[in-house]
Parts: sequence; structure tokens; C-alpha cells
Amino acid sequence: MTSKSIILKSIFILGVTLLFLSACNQKKEEKSTPETKLETYSDLALATTSTSCGCESDWFPHSKTPGPEEGKGSPFDTANTTNCMFQQWSFQKFLWLTKPEANGKPLFLNSLKQVTNQMETVTIPSGTSVALSSINQAGLDAVLQTIPGYSADGKTADTVYYSIHINETLETAITKYVDSIKKGTLSKNNNATFPIGSLETKVSWVPITALPSKKIAKENYYTTMAAVTQKDGTVVKEEVALLGMHVVGVVINHPEFIWATFEHNSLAPIFDVSTNTASSTKNTLIFKEGTVTGVDGIRWPSGQIAKADQAFGLFKYGVAAYSPNNYVATSQPEPDNYNKIDSLNMCVSAHLKSEKDVWQNYQYDGAIWLNMDGLTPEEQADTLNSLYRNIKDAIPGSMARGSLASANVTMETFTQTYQQTTDKITDASYLINCFNCHRAAPDSGGDAIRSPLYLSHVFSGNVSLIVDEQTPKEIETNKLNAFMKQLAKTQEK
Repeated sequence: MTSKSIILKSIFILGVTLLFLSACNQKKEEKSTPETKLETYSDLALATTSTSCGCESDWFPHSKTPGPEEGKGSPFDTANTTNCMFQQWSFQKFLWLTKPEANGKPLFLNSLKQVTNQMETVTIPSGTSVALSSINQAGLDAVLQTIPGYSADGKTADTVYYSIHINETLETAITKYVDSIKKGTLSKNNNATFPIGSLETKVSWVPITALPSKKIAKENYYTTMAAVTQKDGTVVKEEVALLGMHVVGVVINHPEFIWATFEHNSLAPIFDVSTNTASSTKNTLIFKEGTVTGVDGIRWPSGQIAKADQAFGLFKYGVAAYSPNNYVATSQPEPDNYNKIDSLNMCVSAHLKSEKDVWQNYQYDGAIWLNMDGLTPEEQADTLNSLYRNIKDAIPGSMARGSLASANVTMETFTQTYQQTTDKITDASYLINCFNCHRAAPDSGGDAIRSPLYLSHVFSGNVSLIVDEQTPKEIETNKLNAFMKQLAKTQEK
């Protein structure tokens, strides 16, 4: 064989080898990233197949979960987003916030700042991780209590408490914008948006006395010491269990925030719309063993006490359905969104179980955001201001994406629906989600004022406190009155 032949043969073999390795690498990438061909919400007509959405190997071990990419060069830095991008951001952000640090506490208790609804700093007493005094849910000012039959003594009904935590990026931005409004250099009507990386969490807690035993609390819930304000105003230190968490953050091209929610996986059953019932063969934290009919258990009757032992989740993963595999027609195809959430839960749970991590007992219940594909930052802000009340819409053709009936069973227990009966709850035009209350207008009313900044109730509360010089009680009263007016209009439809 001539030297020339040998060289040509070597080149041929090298080329075949490179093609083989390229093919293997492509298959490896396809295997490790299930969504190599995902639908884009800019073309819903193509989004007809249901594909899984997996967790990433670098999220684990949980103690080393990195924060998700959110700015330039991130998956959101594109004109064609996919559903899985938002789902993965939500779960990765939750894992990052809850990862254990050297002192045993999760990152959010170490690195975020606890504040009130008006962004006043909450003082954390020595020997505790969180201070708990807020017991009123969003909207109706409702109070959720656990059922006595679930506690160790069979008679203790504990109240569910709430805490709000924000990062420095959000705090700095709110302080700057509110100061500018007070000085008159920024109008209350504006197109300003929060910077990428702005983050807020809301967390629900309950004293571990509400659980069957301290052993169950320790093994199945994240627990910590809290300074808990009692009905008589006294403060006691006691151990509390984490029930649920909202994870709300800004990524590039999404000034409306991504609104994700997580909760413990055994709090209450899910409503069965096809039979108009919710049922459980055993007591859970907020649902008494048995079967209930209708939605009274998740309504807060004016001037009455709600049936706290009948609280349940209206739609699993915030995805509206008439019955299993029979989904309500909305602004996106199903069961695609549902299946992605389900596959993510299974993927993360498997990893956390292998680590014997307590967070394996918490599940992702979905997220909601808007389709901003192809819009400039200026157009994104203009959209939020012009559609301020309608960003909540779930009907076909609207902008909302993700879990369009999203709610947390411990935080929006009594605002999962505004309807008194079940005949309307499966109509897309009546679905309730975060954007019903979080929109580009003050949460205390006054629709003439518009700004994307008002999507944050902490910002809205701080404006009322600092600029309008209202007391926290006045702010909450005005907010409740505005909500009741909105509720009345909704129920008149």
C-alpha cells in the first residue's frame, strides 16, 4: 500500500470515527435532556404533543444546588421560550432556596430578609429562625386552622402562620423606586420594572403540636424554632413545621415575575370535579376523614367561620380539568403542562429520596407567567400596564401560561375559586390564579395608577406606608375593601 493510500485510509477512518462520536454525543445529549424538541408558546398550533421535563444532574446533591441562570445568556434570553424552561427554573430555585447550609438552616432563612407586607424589617429573636405573627391569608383576610383530629392529643387545632422573605436585589429596588416617588422624581404611573434576580418568597408554617407526633414532624417536615405571637399578644418560642412556599422571581424578559408554588405532599385531598366531591380515607392536616360535596370547604363566608376541616385543593398542579384526562380549554395545550410538572416531581423526588432529604416530602404545584416571546423590554412593560387587569385571563388566545388555576392550599385556601357552586369553576373565564391580585395597579385599589412595580404587594404596601403615610392597619383595611369590590364584580358575571 502506498503512502498516499495509507493517508487517505487514515483520513477516512478518522472521519467515520468523528461521525460516530458525534452521533453518540448527540444521543447522550438527547438522553440527558428529554426536551430536545419542545414546543414554543409563540406557535401553539405546533404544541400538540406531551413531553416530559426532567431535572438536571447538577442540581444534586441538594446541599450543592446552584441558583438557576436568569439574565443574559440564560435560557430566557430568547424570543422562543418553552414551558420546561419555567418549570425547571421554579424547581431549581426552590431547591437552591431550601438547600441546607453549614448551620443546618436552609439558604432562604440565612440569606433572605424577613419583612412585613409593607417591607418593614422583622426582628428575629435569638434562638429562633423566623418570627411569626401574620395569620391572615391573601384577599379575604381568612384564617386557616388545622383539624383537631390530626394532632397527637386529638383535640388541638393550631393556626397556620405566614412569613415573607425578600432578597437584597428586590429590597434595594423597592427602596429606590419608593424614594423617587416620594421625592416626585418618579410618577406613580410609570413603566419601571424590577431588576433581574429580584426574589420574594412567602412561607406557611404551623406549630408541630398540630401533627400526630414530634417524630412524624421531624421525619416528614422541615422544622425550625420560631418566635410565635399568640392571640393575647405574648410571644413564645416553639418548633414549627414548614407547610408551603411561594417562589416568585424576575428573569430576563419576564418583568411580571415567575410565580411558583410548593407544598407538603400530604396536606389535603384534591377535589374531583366529575363527582363534585373531595374525600380522604384518613385525617390529614386540614381535611377530616370522609367525603364532602361542593366547594363550601374552600370558601370564606362573610361574617362566618369557614369549614376549616373541609379544606382541599381544587385542581392538581393548578391545571383545570372536568375529570381525569379531560382538560379545560385554555390559552395553552394540556396535558402538556401537567405532565411536565408531574415528571419534574418524580425526577426530583427520586434524587432527594436517595439522599434521605426531608424535602422529598414537598411537591411542586406549578407556576404561572406570561407569554412575552418577541417583545422588547419596553413592550413588556407597556403590556403589563395596558392589560393590567386581564393578565390573569386563561381563555384561549390570552397571554397567561403555566398553571392557570394555580393556588397553594395553605395560602390561597379560600380564594381558589370565587364561585359558590361548581358549575362555573371549569369555565376558563372564571379560573383564579396569582394574576387576579398581582397586577400593574395598587393592591389597595385605584386602577388609574399603573406600573409593573405594583405586581409586588410588598412594593404596593411600602408605597402606602412611606408615600401615603398610612398605618399598616389602614393599608390592610383598604386592601381588603378593594378585594371585596373586585370579588363582587367577579361574582356578578
